[in-house]
Amino acid sequence: MSSSSLIALSHQMALQNQLDIIANNIANSSTAGYQAEESMFSEFLAKATTGDKIAFVQDRGVLRNVESGPLNATQNPLDIGIKGEGYFVVETKEGARYTRNGAFRIDPDGQLVTVSGDPVLAEGDLPIVFAPGESEIQVSNDGTVSTENGPIGRLRLVTFANEQDMAKAGASLYETDQEPLEAPDSEFAQGMLEGSNVKAVVEMTNMIQVMRSYQGAAKLIESEDERQKRAIQTLTKSV
Repeated sequence: MSSSSLIALSHQMALQNQLDIIANNIANSSTAGYQAEESMFSEFLAKATTGDKIAFVQDRGVLRNVESGPLNATQNPLDIGIKGEGYFVVETKEGARYTRNGAFRIDPDGQLVTVSGDPVLAEGDLPIVFAPGESEIQVSNDGTVSTENGPIGRLRLVTFANEQDMAKAGASLYETDQEPLEAPDSEFAQGMLEGSNVKAVVEMTNMIQVMRSYQGAAKLIESEDERQKRAIQTLTKSV
């Protein structure tokens, strides 16, 4: 395979990864707290047999858009949005995990949990537990959870020095080895749910552009293959 075909192939592989990410963004455009992703590319230089340098496309990773999504009113007292930066702290079997998806519920034990059943933690890394019969649930701007019987606890909100160094852990959760930092400037919004920050129209436009680029690279590989075949036929033709 010629150098031009290899370059086009590396471009195709990077575009395929980008297409997968765009498709995932579109699929999660209605997922609460979902943060859009985009591909990161760089140039990889290789030395050809002729001594010239060949530039390949290298997929370097994924960049996450950490901007807040829109807050949508649900009137559900157990839906809690975040105004500003930060993540809820969730206790899982694998340890602490973090999320911006504030769609919570109360489990049979009276604990405030995520839709997956993982306890949402308050300050002191304690679960928030409601007594039987408590129904008038209030969440203040500073995260204090109260009922008709008084305060229960205060939701913990943390952030990190490098939010890009957080890995997906499934069910809208993230994990990281970084030390959590407090997010004092952020507030909570009861009865609100943060929507995805995916801009569907932008993602659809990006998908069309990527597909066109992919088709262009495929056409280049096909043309180069035909050129090589014609060259071989010409050079091997008996005189």
